Amino acid sequence: MLNRRRLLVGTTFSAAALAAPSILRAQDRTVKMGALRLVHSMPPYFYDRFLPAGTKLEVIVFDSPTDGKNAVITKSVDFGTFGIAAGILGAAVGEPVVVVGAMSNKGMGVIAKAGSDIRSVKDLKGKKVGIWPGSTQEVFILERLKMEGLSVKDISSVRVPFGEMPAMLARGDIDAYVGAEPGPGLSISTGAGQLVEYPYGTAMGGLNMIFATHADTAAKNPDLVLAMLKTQRKAVEFMTANTPAVVDMSVQKLGANRAAVDQALGARNVEYVWKLDDKVQGQARTYAQHMLDLKQIRALPDFGKFLDPKFSNEIAAS
Repeated sequence: MLNRRRLLVGTTFSAAALAAPSILRAQDRTVKMGALRLVHSMPPYFYDRFLPAGTKLEVIVFDSPTDGKNAVITKSVDFGTFGIAAGILGAAVGEPVVVVGAMSNKGMGVIAKAGSDIRSVKDLKGKKVGIWPGSTQEVFILERLKMEGLSVKDISSVRVPFGEMPAMLARGDIDAYVGAEPGPGLSISTGAGQLVEYPYGTAMGGLNMIFATHADTAAKNPDLVLAMLKTQRKAVEFMTANTPAVVDMSVQKLGANRAAVDQALGARNVEYVWKLDDKVQGQARTYAQHMLDLKQIRALPDFGKFLDPKFSNEIAAS
């Protein structure tokens, strides 16, 4: 379901354009961009500063990566950002989702109740752990468990949406969770939770959210894809240099707790990116192999269709 909190932003037009409304109407285009209610999904909210003339942006918010991916493949949005896991799940069954760029790395955290005896991933054995199925976080924690000689059968996995994890931990409904920012930041900053680890010590690194579109859009409207990825690059460069602006926007658009966002960004647990370079592609392939090994998918995606780096390469070379 589309979130009805749709946020419309647009570019500022020249006096000449305003003096010619018929031309303006002919040039106007509204691009729909899907985003998640997460700190590492914030770049689209900064696009209005960098959009091409005659372009408006409608940000449509989703509460789960799968919903965001489904909006892309049904063309409910022109572009979307969601965890790489959701994209792989779709591509592995032939859905027309294409990754053309990156959005953010990291943004994850394994959090336990403050004062508990859970100090490492090994300590999760026999505990109730909040996990959102089909998420990037799920793949990371399953791999980390495997590295520690455990499996999902050694924990009591509880299906919990990201937004509910901090409250459930604070109430004692779960012993720990594998969350997405600002959830970990909220639990830590309020004193309700303690950091077990940021789970980036695998071959997948900190790979998380990607910039995706429908295969038809990539093939038939390459100029639009290129323009929007250029906008993503400019937004990321601005955000990297202006952390206070990211905090303010996260509070404004997500209703996030300011201390939680400060904690997440202060710990450098969110990294905004845009390139679909060799490193990201390699991590994506490793990621998909892990999902296959874990039987989350039955076959690997066709990477020649799923990963399309030509737009990123063109921008990087310019």
